[in-house]
Amino acid sequence: MKRIIYCIFLICLLPTISWAQESDEDDEYQTDFLYGINFNTNGGLIGGLVLRYSTVIDSKMKQTFGLEIVNVKHPKEIRSQSATNGNTYIYGKSNYLFAIRPQYGRELLLFRKAPEEGVRISAIGAIGPSFGIVKPYFIALDDGFGNVTIEQFDPGNIRHSQQNILGSAAFTRLTGTKIAMGIHAKAGLSFEIGGFRSSATGFEVGALVEAYTKKVIIVPLAENRSVFTSIYLNIFFKSKR
Repeated sequence: MKRIIYCIFLICLLPTISWAQESDEDDEYQTDFLYGINFNTNGGLIGGLVLRYSTVIDSKMKQTFGLEIVNVKHPKEIRSQSATNGNTYIYGKSNYLFAIRPQYGRELLLFRKAPEEGVRISAIGAIGPSFGIVKPYFIALDDGFGNVTIEQFDPGNIRHSQQNILGSAAFTRLTGTKIAMGIHAKAGLSFEIGGFRSSATGFEVGALVEAYTKKVIIVPLAENRSVFTSIYLNIFFKSKR
């Protein structure tokens, strides 16, 4: 994975390339708004949501203001099933980690596209703070007397053995939620596919690194980290003005 990350960063840090055609439908638009869904190697099936607002600096450069909200999972998370009622839970998981990432960046045009056809290719780079929402993962337990208790998973508690777990508790319980502060940076390539003149669809692929001030404990019995790296894919829709 490290080799893949290095390659993507090298591609995105290439000097300005004048491979462009003479005409580009984006020349008449000064701003655009992008929204989409995120897939990444730390996020499971769907990682989260992406928003980005861009303004034109010159014919090849835009400045971007973005926001990403993603779920960061531990690679040792394994979904289990209660032998009592068949409900599912993640044994060993003690906390969720949701990363909120406001970011400022630049978008460098590499290839233009003809109006309403072709592919527009840009290099993307961004950096910003990370607000990690560390939310306890609660499980439902059989106390042995016909009662159900809701507790955060604790590997040191003998009552939290698998035969006593009835499933995961309601996600809306926020007791004990904390904030972890950090910083992140990303680089990638954006491929915008021709659509209507004032809108387009496309995808962005790249690499991201995120560092928090201390380790974030997601699965206590496994190795936990303060620095996370991932490969990501964003599928987006863009509106231009």
